[in-house]
Amino acid sequence: MIILKKRIMKIKHLIYACGLLGLSACGEFDDLNVDPNNPVSVQTGTLITSAERSISDAIGSSLGALYAQHISDIIYTEGGRYQSILADFSGWYSGPLQNLQTVIDLNSDPATSTAAAASGSNANQIAAARILKAYFFHFLTDRWGALPYSEALKARGGIYAPKYDSQEAIYTDLLKELREAVAQIDGGAGVKGDIIFDGDMDSWKRFANTIRMNLAIRMADVNNGKAQTEFNDAIAAGVIESNVFYPYLGEANNENPWFSSFRTRTDFAISENLANYMKGVNDPRLAKFADPTLNSVAAGNPVIVGMPYGVTNPISLPPDVSYPNSSYVKCQDCPLPIYTLAQVNFAKAEAAARGWIGTNAEDHFKAAIQASWDQWGVDYTAADLDAYYNQPEVKWNTASWKTSLANQKWIGLFIQGYEMWAEWRRLDAPQLVVPAEPLNPSAGIPLRNIYPTSEASLNGVNYAAAVSQFLGGNDSDGVKLWWDVN
Repeated sequence: MIILKKRIMKIKHLIYACGLLGLSACGEFDDLNVDPNNPVSVQTGTLITSAERSISDAIGSSLGALYAQHISDIIYTEGGRYQSILADFSGWYSGPLQNLQTVIDLNSDPATSTAAAASGSNANQIAAARILKAYFFHFLTDRWGALPYSEALKARGGIYAPKYDSQEAIYTDLLKELREAVAQIDGGAGVKGDIIFDGDMDSWKRFANTIRMNLAIRMADVNNGKAQTEFNDAIAAGVIESNVFYPYLGEANNENPWFSSFRTRTDFAISENLANYMKGVNDPRLAKFADPTLNSVAAGNPVIVGMPYGVTNPISLPPDVSYPNSSYVKCQDCPLPIYTLAQVNFAKAEAAARGWIGTNAEDHFKAAIQASWDQWGVDYTAADLDAYYNQPEVKWNTASWKTSLANQKWIGLFIQGYEMWAEWRRLDAPQLVVPAEPLNPSAGIPLRNIYPTSEASLNGVNYAAAVSQFLGGNDSDGVKLWWDVN
């Protein structure tokens, strides 16, 4: 009986390892016994492609857009009332992170590196994989906080129950990984299978430096000195000089996720909160974010109407509210932003406001707004931009620059939901709506995702230690993350 229990527990841990720890060929446990002297041939370029496709799940998430209150649920409002605040992260480990770790392993092992080089120089592939791993871990830790990190993806090394690392430790290592990855890029062949940068390694360097810039800004309130050093180094090394978009295609297997979600349903509208705020400052981007209501178009008087956020019993139903724009947000091949020039300029505005750089914060702030207008295809003149900018609600306010920044980021990061949710938590603005009948434990706007229930059963000791050490003993959505100190 004891032997049977041990065997059952071993199988459970193997299943867990397949998800969180990154064992490939999880369908058959016999595949764990692979002869290292006869490695299986893997086209690493396809692993890069697969990992990059998971970026879409981060930037195209309706849940992230709900958290940022860019959109509202229309009929089924549980999402906007935070019913799904408990979320599973295992798919990120078994999917893109494991693919990227496999790329690193195959390009690092002398037994497989020669064959792997068919998809680009070994160093360039390893560097790209490290950069993408940093991108995903940045995304994940800003949702959950402490996570399995230093011991994750090491099941083949015998670690089946990885410890959790603090968010501070994860950030520190991500910054190191990004610096080292950029330095590792060589003059050899670019990465094949790269659907974002088409193997352009200079673009990979700028992407890495932009992630590092973003990490530095995110941690500014909790470690100003290190944040300043990392920010200035990233900017000096070269960040993106054009918007980085995910390139969707006009076919079903690679289409924009907003287009997919509206294929047979109409579940989301622009939020009333955001729409009314933009109307109040006559923001021309509103017409790029949302379509006029169907009823108003039929009546010959097109208007954009936002949906109240987080209501228990919806009172506004289609076709009386405005869906995301059919030409800029949810067409089949509409690209979605990964990082933008608006974000870079917002970051520079904050750096200047904090005294990290000697340039003018307001100039960067206005440049960020202009970059956002350009990104969304606004047709404008210099006089139009000035008229918009000179409104008291818009113009840079040195005394309360965080509020100025947050309000414009809310607009400028439209549909970049998880990114804006992080910025709202860090900057404590804009003013978001607390649902009348929230469904999450904290009964407020969430400050983090709750760990999946599988962690308590399959990694119980480390899960309990993490909750005790990093969350004050309570795995709640109301616990602030490391960088959220305001």
